[in-house]
Amino acid sequence: MVEQVALVIGGIAGGLLLLLLIGVSCCLWKRLCAKFTYEELPGTTAACSPQRDKLFQLPAAAQTSRPLGVPFVVPPSLQSQDWVPLHSREWAQVPQGPCPAPELLPHITGSNLGDVHVVGTINPELYKFPEDDSETNFPEGCLGRLWFSVEYQQEAERLLVGLIKAQRLQAPSETCSPLVKLHLLPDERRSLQSKTKRKTANPQFDEHFIFQVSSKSISQMVLRFSVFHVDRQRKHQLLGQVLFPLKNETLAGDCQRIIWRDLEAESLEPPSEFGDLHFCLSYNDCLSRLTVVVLRAKGLRLQEDRSFVSVFVKVSLMNHNKFVKCKRTSAVLGSANPVYSETFSFKAERTELDTASLCLTVLQSTEGEKSHQLGRVVVGPYMYARGKELEHWNEMLSKPKELVKCWHALGHTTES
Repeated sequence: MVEQVALVIGGIAGGLLLLLLIGVSCCLWKRLCAKFTYEELPGTTAACSPQRDKLFQLPAAAQTSRPLGVPFVVPPSLQSQDWVPLHSREWAQVPQGPCPAPELLPHITGSNLGDVHVVGTINPELYKFPEDDSETNFPEGCLGRLWFSVEYQQEAERLLVGLIKAQRLQAPSETCSPLVKLHLLPDERRSLQSKTKRKTANPQFDEHFIFQVSSKSISQMVLRFSVFHVDRQRKHQLLGQVLFPLKNETLAGDCQRIIWRDLEAESLEPPSEFGDLHFCLSYNDCLSRLTVVVLRAKGLRLQEDRSFVSVFVKVSLMNHNKFVKCKRTSAVLGSANPVYSETFSFKAERTELDTASLCLTVLQSTEGEKSHQLGRVVVGPYMYARGKELEHWNEMLSKPKELVKCWHALGHTTES
């Protein structure tokens, strides 16, 4: 009797445990299924602004339900096409319809979201490259144009020069056979030379040259490209030259720079008594800006040991013989023919140009001593200038926004 009661109690307890285990398993299964079931986040619809809903809402003609079995939304341009089921190793070719009509695309006016483009369309503005007019825009009287690259390796102290090409060289005869000589000024003795290109005014060189130069003196040097025509007697006739100052900002970054410059004719006139200065003038009416580009000087009469003398140019804007503003170039060490190629701008109204003038003074300085004046030139209206200086000023006014170049002889004045 006792054994029967024990068996009944054990059976009831086992049944209860079985029911409890089944209930726990059902709860766990529901939670696991809930993790893989998509649920729309509450408040999503309310968070969207009515303006945005209106902005991105497609017309009723373009809103269609997603086809069964397709796990993505079909673009409007493909919604009108029939769906072809694909099975393994089967291909289906669906005829491509024309582009969607403009009326099916959402028309968007000005809004705070900026320019909006429909997904699937191409914006041509993103694929436009900046136009390079270096091979098409040649000024009148151009002697030719030269492309080259410059890179300075700081650790190896090497200057790498790449001679790329030249275009529109003006040869003295019908055919042109150019070559280029490279000098690292102020050293005139050593030079490197390219190969001669036969019978072409647009040579493609693609040659590389190496100059060994210390990092301390590289910023004081000037790279000169001299382009020659080789005639039948193998005589060299100079077509033009390019002077490129090697300054710190030019060689910064240890990366290669591709540069182009127009050829300039070599000045065959002997320097004047105190030297000559080459610079450009330009005036912009719209900006009321007077621009001065100091290019170079030649034949300066340095009065000390050249290895300790630096030469610079001071540019002064004057009005009624009173200084308005002064600017100066960087100093070039130990050269009687320094190259600067530096640009300065001054604010000057058009009405002020009748009483304004520019004074460019070349000075030399030694360490610990006062600067000494080598010469100066004044350009301006008839009130302050005559001859070539007056002509240069008037030509600048007659050619607005255009750089006007000219050589000027330096005059000597007694320093106060």
